[in-house]
Amino acid sequence: MSAFSNFIRGITTVLPEIKKPIRKPTLTEKLLWTAIALALYLTMAQIPLYGVQQGGSDPNAYARIIFASSQGSLMELGIGPIVTAGLILQLLKGSEIIRLDFKKPEDRALFTSATKFLTFVVILMEALAYTFGGAFGRNLASSTILVILVQLFAAGAVVMMLDELVQKGWGLGSGISLFILAGVAQQVMWSLLSTLPTGQGTFGVLPFTIESIFAGALNNALFRPGGLPSLFTLALSVLVILVIIYVEGVRIEVPITSTRYRGFAGVYPIKLLYVSNIPVILTSALIANLTFLSQFIYANYSNNPLLTWFANYNATNPGELTGGLLYYMTSPRLPEVAVGDPVRALTYVLFLVVFAVLFARIWVEIGGLSPKAVAKSLLDAKVQVPGFRRAEDSVEGILSRYIPTVTIVGAIFIGLLASTSDLLGVFGSGIGILLMIDIILQYYQLLVREHVETMMPRLGAVLGRE
Repeated sequence: MSAFSNFIRGITTVLPEIKKPIRKPTLTEKLLWTAIALALYLTMAQIPLYGVQQGGSDPNAYARIIFASSQGSLMELGIGPIVTAGLILQLLKGSEIIRLDFKKPEDRALFTSATKFLTFVVILMEALAYTFGGAFGRNLASSTILVILVQLFAAGAVVMMLDELVQKGWGLGSGISLFILAGVAQQVMWSLLSTLPTGQGTFGVLPFTIESIFAGALNNALFRPGGLPSLFTLALSVLVILVIIYVEGVRIEVPITSTRYRGFAGVYPIKLLYVSNIPVILTSALIANLTFLSQFIYANYSNNPLLTWFANYNATNPGELTGGLLYYMTSPRLPEVAVGDPVRALTYVLFLVVFAVLFARIWVEIGGLSPKAVAKSLLDAKVQVPGFRRAEDSVEGILSRYIPTVTIVGAIFIGLLASTSDLLGVFGSGIGILLMIDIILQYYQLLVREHVETMMPRLGAVLGRE
């Protein structure tokens, strides 16, 4: 461990870094820096990669919402490397392979530096997997490959620095959340308002509905083939949003009292979505990285029968999955494709639900959310459950009645929501809407807190105290 620490501390001296602001920026300044970071991200998402053929099928479409990426642009990798590196180190730390105490500032700084270094490594590995895996075409010239690698690496580094800029206090929230929110909102607005012409009318559901009304054929807007937005998918999207908002508020409240302050009483909430959207993010990250790896190997060993059993790609369109285990782990994405291949649709739903439950159980254990960890945290905070002994075993027993069950039920819900919404063509996908609503709530709370700190600095200092 000491060798690892020394290596990270040494490499930190050459890694780029955004310094924390010397003074606390005002809310206006934070909003300005947040807008600048968002504008740079959106601009990069519109700049095509030089030397890359545009268009073609996209086997990673299901993961682009989570990774805030854009096919064929500088944002091809999006925040994928940042998320992947962070999850790897969180798993290593949670399983105590890496032993760090986050109560110590030096250990927190070491973890941050290790995450940054690993992010650079993942950027390079994913750029290599994309380029040599045939995602940008086969038989590319050496100079073209080098140019593509440089673009992907530079863009990945810029995204990482923008995220650090926002997180270091210059902006609001985190760059990761900001870019995901922008990506989902962009897709939702595109589905609603786009006037892009297609072979079957305007793409956006609202312009197409107006066209259908004037043509006297409103029924054409109810259902549209090819995954085009329709009034049905619009109503379904609104329903999903309402369901998520409702479920976000479903919780079990365990009464607690303080042993430090007499008369204080409150509740410890255990939300139905106890681990939020983490299980589906982890599952999507797993599928995305398996796709990267299989594309890279398939480009070089496509005749290997073991590989074709796992993943098979279209010879003329290397990005299109045509068979193998990975084919049945990914979403058909279009309702008509799901109807035509119900086995793939069913296996996709089952895979997402089963792995969501698996990752939820794992995350509860390594993320400090288990009954034992929560009981210890409550007792350390001088809190107890009224009517029960102030002992870790006693509090853990109470929490064990709820946390394991809620974890599984919540994971099944978000797994079903994400998979069925993808099959039905919900705007922005089910997990995308879930992420969007969760991030909007976070930003609402941040803005309220910033406003309180501006209007009542003393109260704001109390709220910001850890």
